[in-house]
Amino acid sequence: MSDPGASLDQWQEKETGEAFTVQNPRLLKVELSETTVMSKNGAMVAYQGQVNFEHQGGGIGRFMKKAVTGESLRLMKASGSGEVFLASHAMLVHVVRLSEDAMTVNGTNILAFETGIDWDVTRVKGGAAGMLAGGLFNIHLRGSGLVALVTDGEPMKLDVGEAPTFGDPQAAIAWSSGVTTTLKTDVQAKSLIGMGSGESVQLGFQGQGWVLVQPSEGRIVPTA
Repeated sequence: MSDPGASLDQWQEKETGEAFTVQNPRLLKVELSETTVMSKNGAMVAYQGQVNFEHQGGGIGRFMKKAVTGESLRLMKASGSGEVFLASHAMLVHVVRLSEDAMTVNGTNILAFETGIDWDVTRVKGGAAGMLAGGLFNIHLRGSGLVALVTDGEPMKLDVGEAPTFGDPQAAIAWSSGVTTTLKTDVQAKSLIGMGSGESVQLGFQGQGWVLVQPSEGRIVPTA
């Protein structure tokens, strides 16, 4: 009798021994024997072995910021000797390495990062424009280690130093340490800029570095 599981071998777990292993374009495996991670709350889809989960308060300052930002930026620490599998709404997973550097990630696009990386919750300033944009809370990461991002579709990397650069706040998912941001309103661009950005609010980028943009304003996740 044939093994019914044999036809599923194409989806067998990948074993590399590395801290982060992308199992398929939408699923990340973390080897906790190699590292300890902070992951987005709710990102765990499976785990094997001895895994400890701990919700992170991060001190009173970060706790207060997370209370304001809502669930999208709440983090959970995973440690132990097993394996944890992470995903977010079947979005594409990308692993990048920080080497004594910094980057900022849109809160909805962070999946996980190693605990050796220092982090804080930041907000794009912009007065009334910031209020219209809404939800512009990000995670600022600094140090060395692995970071896993998720995107809704294949992303595009733009060189901010080449020309004035603007984007939909929900489409711009990450930017490098040499880049600063501002908010701008442009009624004339309302028919072109994604409607998810509110009243044609655009996120402007200046400086030397890059910004990563996804071809979407992000997944709309139904609430219970």
